Amino acid sequence: MQEIRLDTARGPLAALRGGHAAGPRLLCLHGWLDNAASFVPLAPFLDDFDWVALDLPGHGASSHRAPGYDYAFADWLHDVLDVLDALDWPQTNLLGHSMGGAIACVLAAAVPARVQRLALVEALGPVAGDPQQAGQRLRDAVAARRDKPSRPPRTLPDVDTAVAARLLATRMSPAAARLIVERNLRPVPGGFAWRSDPRLTWPNHVRMDETTIQTMLRGIEAPVRVVAADPAPSFFPAPVRAARLACLREGSAVELEGSHHLHMEQPAAVAAALVDFLRG
Repeated sequence: MQEIRLDTARGPLAALRGGHAAGPRLLCLHGWLDNAASFVPLAPFLDDFDWVALDLPGHGASSHRAPGYDYAFADWLHDVLDVLDALDWPQTNLLGHSMGGAIACVLAAAVPARVQRLALVEALGPVAGDPQQAGQRLRDAVAARRDKPSRPPRTLPDVDTAVAARLLATRMSPAAARLIVERNLRPVPGGFAWRSDPRLTWPNHVRMDETTIQTMLRGIEAPVRVVAADPAPSFFPAPVRAARLACLREGSAVELEGSHHLHMEQPAAVAAALVDFLRG
């Protein structure tokens, strides 16, 4: 496994790369406020692949959006396509967790010729928005950007404090949290600060409604395999997952007892569900 840098139109992006150079190509996309290190526990099971785990813009060691710009969902698609072009990969398999899985789904619908197979952990399309709340969501998003006071970055005295802060925000094992946190810290006087872009926490202006998401999923041509946690999180309940699976041309799902970061906490079980599928 090695660190690589990829030059794209909107700035350099960082990634981890490993596996076998002659193996099937696999691009791994992490969840919101995670980074490429979230795929490290799965890495021993991906030795047969030429895999790249990306730090999405604003996350981990990748560059942030330029001042005055935003993290609109559609822009993630072009970030990933820029990465595929930088790697000189006309086509790839995709492995996405949570937000990374949502990005992978929309990408597969938008440019089906570039996606061979789609493996998803705790995702099948984006989180839906309530159409009745569209106006309030728009107001909240604009207010967050126009009225938010500028604050200096929070200083964390040590890595343990940063891990504890992450565990307050996300239910996951301490070992998994540490992997993500260590890649997401930069040294500053007095300790550490987060490397992730604070703008990532701003609310979205617009979210697709469920009907739109299901219509988009019908455009995916690649085979899809979903690994989902039991109990399901509130933002990805089992009935929604079942309805979305029914929209796919070729889709299947595996449930594993656990929490949202299944691929970090149960990598062997997740690999058993996904690796043979990805090999085709």
